[in-house]
Amino acid sequence: MRADPTILHIDLDAFYAAVEQRDKPSLRGKPVVVGGVGGRGVVATASYEARRFGVRSAMSTAEARSRCPHAAFLSGRFDAYRETSVAVMSLLRETSPLVEPLSLDEAYVDLTAARLEEVTVEAVTRLARSLKEDVYEVTGGIRGSVGVGTSKLVAKIASDLRKPDGLVVVPPGTEQEMLRPMSVTVIPGVGPATTERLRRVGVSTVADLEAVSEDELVRLVGQAHGKALYRLARADDDRAVVAEREAKSISVEDTYETDLVERRLLEGLLDRQAAKVAERLRAARMSGRTVTVKVRLHDFSTHSRSVTLPSPTDRERVVARLARTLLGEVDTSGGVRLLGVGVSGLADWIQEELFGHPDAGADPDPGQDSNPDSDPDVDPDSGQDSDADSDADSDQGSDSGEAAPGDEVLADEAVERITRGRRWAPGMDVVHAERGPGWVWGSGLGRVTVRFETAETRPGPIATFRADDPQLTPQPRGRYPVPPGGAAPAQPDP
Repeated sequence: MRADPTILHIDLDAFYAAVEQRDKPSLRGKPVVVGGVGGRGVVATASYEARRFGVRSAMSTAEARSRCPHAAFLSGRFDAYRETSVAVMSLLRETSPLVEPLSLDEAYVDLTAARLEEVTVEAVTRLARSLKEDVYEVTGGIRGSVGVGTSKLVAKIASDLRKPDGLVVVPPGTEQEMLRPMSVTVIPGVGPATTERLRRVGVSTVADLEAVSEDELVRLVGQAHGKALYRLARADDDRAVVAEREAKSISVEDTYETDLVERRLLEGLLDRQAAKVAERLRAARMSGRTVTVKVRLHDFSTHSRSVTLPSPTDRERVVARLARTLLGEVDTSGGVRLLGVGVSGLADWIQEELFGHPDAGADPDPGQDSNPDSDPDVDPDSGQDSDADSDADSDQGSDSGEAAPGDEVLADEAVERITRGRRWAPGMDVVHAERGPGWVWGSGLGRVTVRFETAETRPGPIATFRADDPQLTPQPRGRYPVPPGGAAPAQPDP
């Protein structure tokens, strides 16, 4: 435990939805839900206007629509979020070189390296308030909540106390006083299963938890977890801010409107996903050794299979071939509702050119079947990320042997039909040759409706076009200007 409040935690408020409101003037001050927009989609983020109707992260999109039918349901623009996040993280590193990003919208900052003239509650509060205003400026109007304390635990909990746009600095010596009335769920690692075990012995608040002996906690939840809970209940947290956090994996997954059974269709979709994963690996100048396939079946059971290569790769063809092989280890005859491909064991170098093509001699490492208690799939790309062109050239055959050319054509057409239906995803940026830039309001039945506005304009007009209109094209990625001075969305009430 530190003697001074020198750990800062910042969490951008309703981040994905806030970026959408910033860039879409007609949505400012209105309910916005970002995530999978189909019948099987899951909410990634809801604006505070939508949260008033009970919409929350990890809720099914169907339930969110029933609670807030007038909300704008958008598929998400990951590049826009990432670009905004880069601006925030760069600003944080100007404040202190010790920045530990947790996600696109969340980070710890160690203020001992911030060159403060004095480390007092007043001085830290001034710095935090200035940082919040700088974040608002560089992002063009995105607000964040900040907590500062003597540990990571205290700083993170403090940042949640006055959302949105909150600022809480916890004076040294008052940590336990703040924690005791709170639910045990504020303690890291206390999920639904642990909460239920604690409830059975009469523990519902941190004060209750503090009264339980270490031996009893070990008996209840195990050695490591029990010892950790005993310390955290007393605000005893000496974790350091780690400046570098390497990406663990790069993956793509999609949830489908209907259960998919046809093997060649599933393989074609895997090829598309492998192309996107390889593209992201190359963009990050990384490669990986382990390829994993994730399959969620019709009965909601989730299965994963993986294989480890002798050397890392970023090649689409290799990832696609291995993904197809791994898919063959899962019984998909009952139907597949979600499919994903990922690469882990990442490195910032590639050895293939020296040691030959790594698709031979792989060391199979089949993953265990998994049916996790919590797997919300709240990546904004989920269910919307299979529209990339693929030049995968896999010669991996199916279990049934050679297929007739007609079967291959039908499978290719089915893949195109599924991915083409997602070409005009709600919320995506587009540009019309005559009308200029805008975003997709909705699509279907061969039509696409576009609202022509940007972050720098007033709410714009709406027009409908044929889905194959040659004058309408997706906006090139990486072109999401943050307006100077910040054309900010209206800020919701706490």
